Amino acid sequence: MQTLWAPWRMEYIKGKAGKEPGCIFCAAPDQPYAKAALLLCRQPLAAVFMNRYPYANGHLLVAPARHVADLTDLTAAEQAACLRLLTASVAILRRHLNPDGFNLGVNLGPVAGAGLADHLHWHLVPRWEGDHNFMTVLAEVRTIPEHIAATFDRLLPDFQALTA
Repeated sequence: MQTLWAPWRMEYIKGKAGKEPGCIFCAAPDQPYAKAALLLCRQPLAAVFMNRYPYANGHLLVAPARHVADLTDLTAAEQAACLRLLTASVAILRRHLNPDGFNLGVNLGPVAGAGLADHLHWHLVPRWEGDHNFMTVLAEVRTIPEHIAATFDRLLPDFQALTA
């Protein structure tokens, strides 16, 4: 029998994760990137973060820089900036992780599943054929093949190029 370890996910599974006061997007340093905050790219109107509790390896979050809760509250320039970063993120993930597809979505409001409902953000989740199997169904555990810090280091140079 082979053992799969992902102990860093227990905070999330037990519901203890993400309970810090404030907004993770607004609390991130005002820098082009910050590993501790998992900030890969900050531009004037939008930013890209790695999800600290990912659904799959390379799970990214794209958010407007301004603290805004709903799509209808974005300016045209913020909409365009977020879409540009989403598009660039897909290209970077394809180049480095070679996924078979992607899930891309927004949860508007707590009832829709938004864990951080007051700051709009898109989830970009790379997917591979057969990536989640019985482990998720039976044990509510996902296996992530690469440590989040290693994925951050692998993706960062391409995101840095976006701000250069």
